Amino acid sequence: MVSPVTVVKSEGPKLVPFFKATCVYFVLWLPTSSPSWFSALIKCLPIFCLWVFLLAHGFSFLGARSSARKILAGLIFSALGDAFLIWQEQGYFVHGLLMFAITHILYSSAFGMKPLNVRAGLVITAVSSLSYLLLYPYLSGPFTYLVAVYIALIGFMGWRAIAGLQLANDLWTWTKLSACLGAVLFMVSDLTIAVNKFCFPVPHSRAIIMATYYAAQMLIALSAVECQDAEVSRKRI
Repeated sequence: MVSPVTVVKSEGPKLVPFFKATCVYFVLWLPTSSPSWFSALIKCLPIFCLWVFLLAHGFSFLGARSSARKILAGLIFSALGDAFLIWQEQGYFVHGLLMFAITHILYSSAFGMKPLNVRAGLVITAVSSLSYLLLYPYLSGPFTYLVAVYIALIGFMGWRAIAGLQLANDLWTWTKLSACLGAVLFMVSDLTIAVNKFCFPVPHSRAIIMATYYAAQMLIALSAVECQDAEVSRKRI
């Protein structure tokens, strides 16, 4: 297993643009009441940097790793979702929901179906069901089923990410831990969006949503690079 120190030395410099772009977003803190292409660019910029982060590992790496390609595709759909959500009050919320639904399908496929880990699946099912029961009284029209489908998709993605982390058996790597934490943070971010939009105002909701979202995307992007780092480690040994 690659040590955390090796990970920081290897991947840290490639993530510097992402951290800078994230800081730009929080420093500018452009008002959501005045959507514009500039505000969309600033919001999407950290995700663009994660595209570059994965591409920086080389096309041969992406060509050899279908999971990395799926995560890159997920990041592309995430950027589209971010852009649509800039204009959510103008009727593009469902478009953003669709883009992120596709993202979760791609991430689920990237994480794979092995190991199955039924216990984790049952826990996620319970959490997802409770989340929907919380939201259901506030939903109406098409959102009644759209939100249900979305919760099912992000819950499935969370299950597949968590299932790969087998701490009890020592069958884990830092990338599996990264995928697990990223999926959990993504679920927290999206649940905060849903509660804030449909139920009641959440204090500091935007800060919570964007901080957990950017952290989630970074961790999921990091989870794609295990193979290359393992190969580098073996060559050094």
